[in-house]
Amino acid sequence: MTSAVPSRIRVEVLGPFAISVDGRSVVPTASKPRTVLALLSVRPGQVVPASTLIRELWSGRPPASAAATLQTYVFQLRRRLRGAGLSSRLISTVRGGYRLELRPEAFDVHEYHSLAALGDRAAALGAHEDAARLLREALRLWRGPGALLDVERGPALEPEAQQLELSRSALTGRRIDAELAIGRHAELLGELAALTVQDRMNERLCAQQMIALYRSGRRLDALSTFQRLRADMVAELSVEPGSELQELHRAVIDSVPALDRFTAPMQLLPR
Repeated sequence: MTSAVPSRIRVEVLGPFAISVDGRSVVPTASKPRTVLALLSVRPGQVVPASTLIRELWSGRPPASAAATLQTYVFQLRRRLRGAGLSSRLISTVRGGYRLELRPEAFDVHEYHSLAALGDRAAALGAHEDAARLLREALRLWRGPGALLDVERGPALEPEAQQLELSRSALTGRRIDAELAIGRHAELLGELAALTVQDRMNERLCAQQMIALYRSGRRLDALSTFQRLRADMVAELSVEPGSELQELHRAVIDSVPALDRFTAPMQLLPR
């Protein structure tokens, strides 16, 4: 990707879709050009074939004029870039498709993944305080409950957005691990209560809530948390919780000392 792009441009997909230059939006309000720009933005530096863009725009039922109409949308987007003082060549035509030519630092997704990688590295080294801070910084880049909230998501954008949202959920879990490892169990109780309501049969969240409750002196509530999840799983899925969660349940019953070792590896958490 080119490095000659001014630092004043920012591309954000972690929430509502936004591309701004000096705080001024360059994202079109019209739905289809907006979709084209969004798909180029979630694949920066990659060639997005015209056929992929056409399928995204017309859900596999393109009109006869689809190729020409797509070219018109790209022309309109380039004109908007010029109007914002940028080069129209930021959207290049390459081998039957188009590519958004921006350096990685312009994208909130790049910053998000970079912070997440640093946080995971810190956690692997046992620096849980640094891990928690870095993972919190990564998660703060999200500006809403989902990716590309104001863009119509078709067969190409939908999996891109879902992958980002799954990444957010997994990163939240890893951040909670780091917080638990440095003794912030009491501060996590409210968040974990909300998360387990949203995802009732998530065994990892259940385990994290059980540990936070146990360390907060609420052993009976920790046991009740397991029983509620077990009842839901049996009633709705006809299965029992996994062996790791059952092991944690027995550890809470027996008040195993390892549950109170904040900085010890959290071996009892389901993975």
